[in-house]
Amino acid sequence: MGISFGSISTGLPKDIVKQIMTAEQVPVQNMEKQKSKIADKKGLVDQLLKLAEDVRGNLAMNANARALRELKVDTNNDIIGVTTDKNRTMPGSYQFEVTSLAQKSSAMSTGFEDKDNSYVGVGFIRFTMPDGESKDIYVDSDNASLDGIAKMINKNSDLGVTANVINDGSGSDTPWRLVLSLNKTGDDSAVDFPYFYFIDGDQDFQLEFQREAHDAKIKLDGFEIEASENKIKDLIPGVTIDLKKAKPGEEFSINITEDVDAIGAKVSDLVTKLNAVLKFIKEQNTIDEKTDTSRTLGGDIMLTTLQGRIHSAVFKDVQTDTGYHRVGELGLTFNREGMLDFDQKKFQAAISKDYNMVSQILTGSFTEEGKSDGFMDNLNGTVNTVLRMPDGLIQSRKKSLQSNIEQIDRRISQKQKYLEEKEKNLKDKFSRLEGTISRIKSQGAGVAALAGAGAASPVQELG
Repeated sequence: MGISFGSISTGLPKDIVKQIMTAEQVPVQNMEKQKSKIADKKGLVDQLLKLAEDVRGNLAMNANARALRELKVDTNNDIIGVTTDKNRTMPGSYQFEVTSLAQKSSAMSTGFEDKDNSYVGVGFIRFTMPDGESKDIYVDSDNASLDGIAKMINKNSDLGVTANVINDGSGSDTPWRLVLSLNKTGDDSAVDFPYFYFIDGDQDFQLEFQREAHDAKIKLDGFEIEASENKIKDLIPGVTIDLKKAKPGEEFSINITEDVDAIGAKVSDLVTKLNAVLKFIKEQNTIDEKTDTSRTLGGDIMLTTLQGRIHSAVFKDVQTDTGYHRVGELGLTFNREGMLDFDQKKFQAAISKDYNMVSQILTGSFTEEGKSDGFMDNLNGTVNTVLRMPDGLIQSRKKSLQSNIEQIDRRISQKQKYLEEKEKNLKDKFSRLEGTISRIKSQGAGVAALAGAGAASPVQELG
């Protein structure tokens, strides 16, 4: 670059260093653009990774026969509540009747005017536990109110008794009563409250009402059964029945069936998540003259491979007890757009006809040689392979892009350090040049003065 000195010092532009460094920044800017394009691709790979993980999440919850299964209960919910363990309960129909509910031993005291200030007196309460052991509760003057006695009883959890102070709602002058209740129900938990002994009270303190404990009585398919609690477990294997009310003589059904709608919803959710992956692949592979393929995944072999593996899992034959089948028989087919369609009516018809076959197509079956894979097993294998760390199809692509970004970052960092040093050196050089030219001009002016007004300036001659 040719440099001519100006009339003041060097005559160079004041921002000469900035201009040089701006030109030197061009390679850095190009690297930043390249990094931006790779980062865009990595962002798309991250989106695909999330979509594939959503598919794996669905499979993790439903990809075996027990997890996929759901049961539906149809019964008289006003009288009983029914919950099932889907891993143990078998579909079936049962006739049921609740003759009486289980109840616990309880007793109610005479009434008092006030729950906190009425003075019951000092003494003790004695009652006999179901095992025959006697229990005494001693009451001193500091706790001689109804509320004080209740707190003393409830502090002692070993008693197995709960005390409450209630207002009986009678509107009388003495509505406050102490209620004692054994915590357990049933014949084996019967207890006697035979003895109250108190002295110096404002009035007599004794039990006015008592209720005996007894078992619940029910009928299952016409056979009478007694239960110590109102929550009955495994009367029907895997089923818990909560008795809500007794209705002697009113028989009703408990119908337990496969919940076709719930199972269909799980398959539908899986199809939705698979279609999200297939839609992503289709959108990335849709290219026109405006598409910047340097920032997208269009044509990426990773997408083609993943799409092929999904298709393979859908079309693969599955071994069942009745021979080989495909998931297409259950209503899962590809449409013209390359997306999966799910015909729920076809699925419901198939599962209603042969639940076992449908379950085996989806989740595999067990043979003498071991377990054969179902559609979900095949799909799960595909997803786990592409998500496997560190060499899975998607994971390795992400790792490669991240590595490229890190390499560019290192190159940018190295280049920036070089440019910082170069800028410093340029500033020093031009500063020294400015000083040298300034001194030469100053010396030239002195020589010209000595030579006389008519002599030519040697500095000007140099210029």
